[in-house]
Amino acid sequence: MTSVAPFILASASPRRQALLHEAGFDFEVMAVDVEETYPQELAPVAVVAHLAKKKLTACQKWLADTLVITADTLVYQGPEIMGKPHNRQHAVAMLQELAGTMHEVTTSVCLGYRSNLHQFSVTTKVYFAGLSDAEITYYVDHYKPFDKAGSYGIQEWIGQIGIRKIEGSYTNVVGLPMHETYRAIMACNRQWLT
Repeated sequence: MTSVAPFILASASPRRQALLHEAGFDFEVMAVDVEETYPQELAPVAVVAHLAKKKLTACQKWLADTLVITADTLVYQGPEIMGKPHNRQHAVAMLQELAGTMHEVTTSVCLGYRSNLHQFSVTTKVYFAGLSDAEITYYVDHYKPFDKAGSYGIQEWIGQIGIRKIEGSYTNVVGLPMHETYRAIMACNRQWLT
């Protein structure tokens, strides 16, 4: 967007990149690699906020010159965090666990510039219909969701046939809550960069 200064997206996620491109933003991708560890006593919503901020802390060298955005997304049921699957068997097992139930997806987003920090989190409830083992294995074998928290992408086949409803932001489940992120980028530009 012409009214917004270019920024750095510190994320390798192609889904986050696509959402920001579709919103018309000009940005550079400079992924950071941080160890995704956290205090075990944290609830999932606190975990995702901790990890997004940890990623921003790893971007200190860029914060003096430009706005930097980091994000982290977690899928969880109650206190159980469902990260990225380790292999095919783990992906199938996770989807079997999610089938016919409700789970939550939270994305925490950090925007930083110099000593300024703005952070927010958005949670969406996702309701899966019952899924047969054949449907689950078809999805895992054809879409290979090994880079996705919870072993699924809502924008893919399983989201179309398996998700009964969501309560909250669709783009949050994709990986970046765009309504809130757009407004945050615009506000941070006005407050920090002009």
